[in-house]
Parts: sequence; C-alpha cells; structure tokens
Amino acid sequence: MINKLIILLTMLIPAAYSSAQEVIALYKTDIPNAIAGPDREKITVRGSDTSYAQVCVPTLTAYLPSKGIATGTAVIICPGGGYQMLVFSREGIRVAKAFTEHGIAAFVLKYRLPNDSTMEDKAIGPAQDAQRAIELVRIHASEWGINPDKIGIMGFSAGGHLAATASTHYNYAFSENSKSVNLRPDFSLLVYPVISFQDDIAHQGSKESLLGKNPSKEQVDFYSNELQVSKNTPPAFITHAMDDKVVPIENSRRYYRALRANDVNASFKVYEVGGHGYLQTPAFENWFCECLKWLDATIVNK
Repeated sequence: MINKLIILLTMLIPAAYSSAQEVIALYKTDIPNAIAGPDREKITVRGSDTSYAQVCVPTLTAYLPSKGIATGTAVIICPGGGYQMLVFSREGIRVAKAFTEHGIAAFVLKYRLPNDSTMEDKAIGPAQDAQRAIELVRIHASEWGINPDKIGIMGFSAGGHLAATASTHYNYAFSENSKSVNLRPDFSLLVYPVISFQDDIAHQGSKESLLGKNPSKEQVDFYSNELQVSKNTPPAFITHAMDDKVVPIENSRRYYRALRANDVNASFKVYEVGGHGYLQTPAFENWFCECLKWLDATIVNK
C-alpha cells in the first residue's frame, strides 16, 4: 500500500523537484515486465540499518547537494544483497549523504529483486530499473542542477554486478526508453562487486537469484560483464579486499584487466584486509576518499 501511495504522489510532483531528500517512483504507470499481484516488500530494521527484501515496486531516493557546492556530477547507487535483499542504509543512504557533502548529487536505487512470481523475466528486471534510473536522471538533469554528461552508476556486491551490467549493456534494450535517452553511464564505481557468473569465480547466490538454477551458457556469458567490455565501456573505480571470502577478488581483477585491455580509464584499489562488506576495515572514510579522488580527477574537474 505504501508503494502504491508513492506512485500516486509522484504523479503529482511538479517538474521542478525540491532539493530535499525525496522518494520518486521509477515508473509512473505500469511497471514493465511485472506480474500483477500484492506488494510483497519486506522491510527489516536493525539499529541504524534498514534492508529490503522482495522489492517489486522500484524507487529512486534523491539526495541533492546545496547549490553553493554542487559540482553538476551525479551518481545512481545500487545497494548489494545477492539479488535477494538490498542493504539500503549502509550501502545506499550513508553513501548518498557523503556524496552530497562533496557537491555530488546521489540517487539511491531501490531496484526490483528477481522473482518468478512478480516478473515475467526475472533476469532483466534489475537491469530495466537501472536503465530507467539513468533515463530519469538525464531527463531531469537541468532541474536538479546536474550535467547530463556527468551521470554515473555505483554498486556494491550484487549491486556492483548491476552497475557493471548497466555499464557494459547500455545498448541493449532492457527498458523501453521511448525518448531515446543516452543510457550509457559516464562512469562506474564498483565496491567489492560481483562481476562474473563463470563457475570458477561466480557468487553462486547472485547467479542463481538472477538466472535460476540451470542457466544456459549464453545467459552466463551475457551476464559475465568482464566478457562484455569494449573500448566504449565507461571508466571505472574499483575496490576489493584480497581476503573477501564471499565474492572472490578475481571478479574485480578480470573486469579491471578487460578495461585496461580496451584502453578504458580504470583504477583498482586493493585492500589486503576487508572481507566482504568492509564492515570494520578499511574504514568508510578511507575507501570513500580514494573513490572521491579518482572521481574528482576523472569526472568532476574535467
């Protein structure tokens, strides 16, 4: 019911959006690729952490910097969670607020989680939402004080897979894109990302959630993003820990090598210790500062 109210309220929002934090429905009318049914979304709150499961009504939560420090750069943030849940506070809201303090607009994407009971084709649902998010931010760039040529995408863990999919499959029509908006992100920021679905390094939970138990080789290769890199793939900042036992660092290594082989600007910050999720080390301020330095040099100040 709450998500249905969000859709109705969003249809009443004027074209000039306020600079305050705001939840925006990704689709104003019918959600593509959706099977009609009740809203099954589940919210879990543990202390300051909020996570979502069974998301079937996608939204963007906008965080805009004050006009005095705005750089015109924007990033769409995809929280992780193995395509089974969204770690929304820690890998979304916290990061968005930090970006705004540095003059960067941030949009946290609550994307649909793959589910055969809510989607006609669960494999394309998250990518449809990522492309639609890019489309919306570009369409409203001038209203939000954003340079349409400085819109990127960020992802954590499985959200990193989604961000990498958006970065390598931008010419593939997951979404309708009736206004023929450029869906290529201008940069990507990938934090301990799932990249590949190849058996030797895949995060099996993410792979099965998105593609099912017995995907074809064609599906596996299509969603193994290191195999989809080209010279036009957006520049990327990547960070991963060597001791990650959940998503092997080889995911990031292969994507970084593919980028460099295609002469794409890429930076790879490796931490010896950090595990998966960077829960204690490296500190948020540490890796986020490295991300900002790369972003400033590559995008913001260009």
